[in-house]
Amino acid sequence: MGTTNDARWEAALADHSPRKVQKWAAMAGAACTLFGREGYTRASIDAVAAAAGVSTRTLYNHFPGGKAELFRTVVTWTSSEVKDAQLACLNSVLPPGRPPHPDNLERDLLALAEEFVGLLTRYADHFALVRHIHAEVDHVPREVLDAWHAAGPGPVTAALTEAFQGLADADLLDVHGDPGLTAAHFVALTSHSLTMRTHYGVLPLPKEDTETLVRGGVAAFLRAYRTT
Repeated sequence: MGTTNDARWEAALADHSPRKVQKWAAMAGAACTLFGREGYTRASIDAVAAAAGVSTRTLYNHFPGGKAELFRTVVTWTSSEVKDAQLACLNSVLPPGRPPHPDNLERDLLALAEEFVGLLTRYADHFALVRHIHAEVDHVPREVLDAWHAAGPGPVTAALTEAFQGLADADLLDVHGDPGLTAAHFVALTSHSLTMRTHYGVLPLPKEDTETLVRGGVAAFLRAYRTT
């Protein structure tokens, strides 16, 4: 499933001095906050440098590709964090090779959906970036979009597809020959309305409203895909 951010951090410390890595982390953290608030187009390198407490020249020394490289670094780093959290949820709720009892299928899919939805607030800075990516997609360099998908959405989609194929193999779901589309429908039904209504977690809904949307999404998914 790829290298975790903890492993990347250890590798960076092995190759560079702690002071250099800490300065890099400070700049990346400041960029994440600024990009999440201002978006890719409005945020400037000067503003990121000021927020990180470094000179613009220092920032370019670390990120010679300028704003595009900095944004790609931040997006892929945070995407990898969210990916690791999502895969941990998936492997905990639907461990490979251990399908749930038919009576527990709805319970387990509900638990998975609730865990995924909870990440909206747990990783608020990342989803603020994603919100701006969707809003400014025509201004974000293509290589940044590709790096984002490779770091997060791509591996998660592949893992969900494999998990739902496993449920089909256990005769719990009828994926109609397309487990990838089944996985996409699960995500859409359980999180899309919530994501839109909360503006990617910026304006959270009351707990009872969130639960209603998630439960309704899981119920609709099972009506469409549960085997009879």
